[in-house]
Amino acid sequence: MVDYKNYKVWQKAHKLVVEIYGVTSKFPVSEKFNLISQINRACISIPTNIAEGCGRETQKELVRFLYIASGSAHELDYLILVSTDLGFISVEDSKELSKEVDEIKKMLFSLIRKIKNTL
Repeated sequence: MVDYKNYKVWQKAHKLVVEIYGVTSKFPVSEKFNLISQINRACISIPTNIAEGCGRETQKELVRFLYIASGSAHELDYLILVSTDLGFISVEDSKELSKEVDEIKKMLFSLIRKIKNTL
């Protein structure tokens, strides 16, 4: 077992959750059960799956949860794009959030590759 809080990718993903919740709190109320819910779930899924994977018994299981986290990061990337196109997120905020998501995706890919090389 590994303490998930020690992973820089988890730290960045956790920070992103806080930022995303702040951004989605400004969305129209009509999006409460649509985009707001979907974005928040995709975003929180990233650090949650990292944490869950760290609690598993094997490195192989950890890798599986890191892939799930990566999938959620890709989903979030699109949801930021569509929210920007709909005018719910400013272009400036969108660029910053997308940059952070891209960095998290790269970090997850690197961590997955590193762990798989030890299996």
